[in-house]
Amino acid sequence: MADTLKDILLDSSRRPAVVTDFETLVDAEVSDKGGVSGAVVKTGFAAVKKIKPGIIPSAVDTLLPDFATALEPFYGDYRAKGGNDFGAYLTSRSDEASDALLSVTDSRAERSSRDSIKKVYSKLRPNGKKNVEEALPRLGQLIDKHTANA
Repeated sequence: MADTLKDILLDSSRRPAVVTDFETLVDAEVSDKGGVSGAVVKTGFAAVKKIKPGIIPSAVDTLLPDFATALEPFYGDYRAKGGNDFGAYLTSRSDEASDALLSVTDSRAERSSRDSIKKVYSKLRPNGKKNVEEALPRLGQLIDKHTANA
C-alpha cells in the first residue's frame, strides 16, 4: 500500500484516470445544480470553459497534488478507523473537509494572473462551501475507487 493519498492519486499509472474521473465529477456536480444559485454556477462554469477550453482537466491536474495534501489528514484518519466509505466519512466532517478543499482553490484564485478567472471565481465563491459539501459523497467514492487496490 502506498504511503499517502498523494502517492496513490499522483502515481503515474493512475493519475490520468484520476484526472478524468475528477473532471466527470465536476461536470456531474454542476449539472445537478438547480434553482437560481444553480443557474449562476452553470453560467459561471460555462463562462470559464469558454474563456479557456480544456481548463477543467488542466485545473484538476494542476490542483490534484494540493487537493490530495488537503485531504490527507481526513484520509489518514479514515484509514486508521477502518472505514469503507470515504464519501460518508467526508460528509460526517463536511465543514472541515470543504474548508480544506476551498483553501486550495482560494489560494489558486488569488495567485491567478487572469482577471476573468478571478471575476468568475469571486461570483461563484459565496456558494462554494455548500457546493463542495454537496460534492463530498461523490468525491469520497472517487477516492475509494482509486485507492481500493493501492
